[in-house]
Amino acid sequence: MRLSRCAECFGFCLTRLALGLEYDGTDWNGWQTQPNGQTVQDQLEAAIARFTGSPHSTICAGRTDAGVHARGQVVHIDTMIDRPDWNWVRGLNAMLPPSIAVGWARHVSDGFHARYAAVCREYRYRVYCSPVRSPLQDRFSVWSARPLDIARMRQAAHAVIGEHDFSAFRSAECQAASPVRRIDLFEVHQDHTQIEFRIRGNAFLHHMVRNLVGSIVEVGRGAQPVEWMAQVLASRDRSLAARTFPAHGLCLTRVEYDSQLLPEQACEPELKSAE
Repeated sequence: MRLSRCAECFGFCLTRLALGLEYDGTDWNGWQTQPNGQTVQDQLEAAIARFTGSPHSTICAGRTDAGVHARGQVVHIDTMIDRPDWNWVRGLNAMLPPSIAVGWARHVSDGFHARYAAVCREYRYRVYCSPVRSPLQDRFSVWSARPLDIARMRQAAHAVIGEHDFSAFRSAECQAASPVRRIDLFEVHQDHTQIEFRIRGNAFLHHMVRNLVGSIVEVGRGAQPVEWMAQVLASRDRSLAARTFPAHGLCLTRVEYDSQLLPEQACEPELKSAE
């Protein structure tokens, strides 16, 4: 059922629309709007304006930095435009650049909020381990010429599971009111030369995932002992952690909500026959 809210003083009805977004962040200056227009938000809002004939403001689940990718970004808008969900997908994708696409659209209740209603976010970070760099891996993986010890990195990852003060892994520019976050999962997988870090939590501080991965890699290459990760976390001192790893290895892969606000099956693209 499509839910709407009426702005009686203006004489029109608004409906809330959720969008699932995928993008290659290589050529964009992150999510958040900038005067030069070279951000994902700017491109999406421009596409919405062309598709609907009117400006719309967008709110996303997580503001990705310049160069960071997304496979599971979620956005919502409030709109007076009444069109079928699949028309939104096709119409917006016709207006968007090739590196940005809408995967699904769903009308949702007023209680849905792309950012504040999210209960879980998941990121994945990829590292390509080989003595020789690969041009085909370069846009989405960070190259490591040195081998990394998977077992040591898995051990070190256990130290950050749970709710902690992550001050040691936040950037100086972070504007979050509290450094306390909860990490529910931190896995390390290897498939031949590809290493993938899978990190899931309730929310993340600015640069938190990239700083965590940078420190874990220090353990993996033998520069620090396994116990060092717990020591850095307890210190709450950013200067003790490793450098921030590059943006292009990071991807926002999933955002989860209460099933009553956004059923999981609603996030799957609809299969449509050719017309």
